Amino acid sequence: MLNLSRKINFQEISLNELQKISLLKNPADAVATVTLPEWPLLKAEELKNKFSILLDGVQDPGNMGTIIRTADWFGIKNVICSKDTVDVYNPKVVQATMGSLARVRLTYCDLNEFLHQSELPAYGALLNGDNIYQTDFGTEGFLIMGNEGNGISAEIQQLISHKVTIPRIGEAESLNVAIATAIFCSEACGKTFK
Repeated sequence: MLNLSRKINFQEISLNELQKISLLKNPADAVATVTLPEWPLLKAEELKNKFSILLDGVQDPGNMGTIIRTADWFGIKNVICSKDTVDVYNPKVVQATMGSLARVRLTYCDLNEFLHQSELPAYGALLNGDNIYQTDFGTEGFLIMGNEGNGISAEIQQLISHKVTIPRIGEAESLNVAIATAIFCSEACGKTFK
């Protein structure tokens, strides 16, 4: 017998029924329907003394889901996306978050306008930046990650206060944006564990 919260209504169904309602070839043991949260517009004071992730044109659903899950792992409560970033409710994004979607606030907006209205430091992931391992992230700011193929747009690059790079040791041309985000989160939030 399952031990679930009394707030959760559930119904057991057959594997055949599960396969019919799931969008996956090999569905998990359960599916759920949930009410989508309606987040009010972010206020500047809500972003002080913490880090938020800004995504500029991230397109891959798997990357998006992994970034949300990574944000949740590091206690980052806000992921702010450009309007051309993949839809957070894409089924592949939802699956990749592994439940973190319920704990991280997602906002879509005009990043240019958003950054112009903020005084917080903006740390952008760029190939020509300062070494991430020598960067003092302080205690607040935006970790800005770009599109998988094109990086951060030229328009948003102009608003970055700290250009940061993850130094390459090997021969790979680039890092996956979800992996790069995890490294940025670890470095920015790492002082919490020292």
